[in-house]
Amino acid sequence: MELAKAYNQLLQRVQAACKRVGRNTSDIRLVAVSKTVGTDIIRQAYELGIRDFGENRAQDLRDKAGLLPGDINWHFIGHLQTNKIKYVAPKAVLIHSLDSWELACAISDYCKKHNLTVQALMQVNTSGEVSKYGLPAEQAEEIFLRIYKELPNIRLRGLMTMAPLTEDKSVIRQTFRKLKQLQEKLDSQVPTGNADILSMGMTHDFEIAIEEGSTMIRIGTALFGTRRR
Repeated sequence: MELAKAYNQLLQRVQAACKRVGRNTSDIRLVAVSKTVGTDIIRQAYELGIRDFGENRAQDLRDKAGLLPGDINWHFIGHLQTNKIKYVAPKAVLIHSLDSWELACAISDYCKKHNLTVQALMQVNTSGEVSKYGLPAEQAEEIFLRIYKELPNIRLRGLMTMAPLTEDKSVIRQTFRKLKQLQEKLDSQVPTGNADILSMGMTHDFEIAIEEGSTMIRIGTALFGTRRR
């Protein structure tokens, strides 16, 4: 089975990356990015033991969650518009893309009305690329702490970033290292469990991310190939 082979190869690469830096594979949580595949392929991945799946479109997350097993952990990994919060907040175990105070307030307002608490990661633009979403690193600390103190319906769990699509590994490594440094700074200011997740690393750079401290990798192509629904 093609998917099973890809999954085993991915696990071997994760294990090798962990071994290089003396980490345990149990420290790494895999989020299978299922945005390009249908429910039949997600079911195959589920049967292999994968339980965390990532979607970048709000309606897709809502629709797939309604069709697939209830013990799947759905992660929202795309840019979240305020008018789409209603599709994501009730279903997502973790929102990876909290990237502004305004979005945080909108999520908080929705959660208050519906008696919900959501878990979220702050998205930080550590590469400085204008094409990427995320708070500038120099603003992230202040806004993270403000959300933690003022918006109890949002439980912050850590940080997320995306590295540039480049062959220059030193640039990728620095992007991830910058997020790790911010996480360590925040971790000393909030209780345990509020800044422990580092969501960084995709198919082209997850091994570097693991070496730099990632605890959550978002993998699509290495698992599912370039297939489309």
